[in-house]
Amino acid sequence: MGNLNNIKSWALQDQPVHKLYSKGAKYLSDVELLAILLQHGTIHQNAIELARALLSTTQNNLQKFSKLNVVDLLALKIKGIGKVKAIRILAAIELGSRRISNPITNKNIHQSGDVAKHLKYLLQFENREIFMVLLLNQANKIIHEAILSEGGITGTIADPRLIFKLALSHEATGFIICHNHPSGQLQPSQMDNILTEKIKKGAAYFDIKLIDHIIVSLEGYYSYAEQNANW
Repeated sequence: MGNLNNIKSWALQDQPVHKLYSKGAKYLSDVELLAILLQHGTIHQNAIELARALLSTTQNNLQKFSKLNVVDLLALKIKGIGKVKAIRILAAIELGSRRISNPITNKNIHQSGDVAKHLKYLLQFENREIFMVLLLNQANKIIHEAILSEGGITGTIADPRLIFKLALSHEATGFIICHNHPSGQLQPSQMDNILTEKIKKGAAYFDIKLIDHIIVSLEGYYSYAEQNANW
């Protein structure tokens, strides 16, 4: 491709690394930022072209791109993207996610919004449905959180017996259940409503309170406690 294919031959101000150093990361395009992570291209493509090819696989949609795992990236069969580069990309995505995370372990929970950001961080980018439970003590502090089940794109199943077993073993006085909707839809389904009512009634027999059922997606969150006056 000649010398123009080598990014180091470009004018200094056009090279992604120098641009980030001199101006800051916010002045770089998605392609330029990804190129920095890739570090090197191939004989036929420089890092910028390689980054552009990668992002084009998800129509330049970073939200979709962030859902890819190592297997997905390798399955694209893009020459120049091996296991090391795939892992480097995922590590950067995870760091970016953790930057906006809201750790809540041992914090007092006063309202659904306190826990929604944490759950959204954990589940919003998952491309399969995941069901979680958060256990609280009498002081309304999170003492334990666990994934109960992992399903496909359209749904998952949570066993109420497992929830009650976990709650009793941790001496919890309350719990919050949560799952994500990979489709982005926040409104609960009929199955969501049936399961919620079943768990709520079952918890009462053990003198444990279902504090809320929260559904999260890229669009935000839905709280049964906030949306139902008689909760």
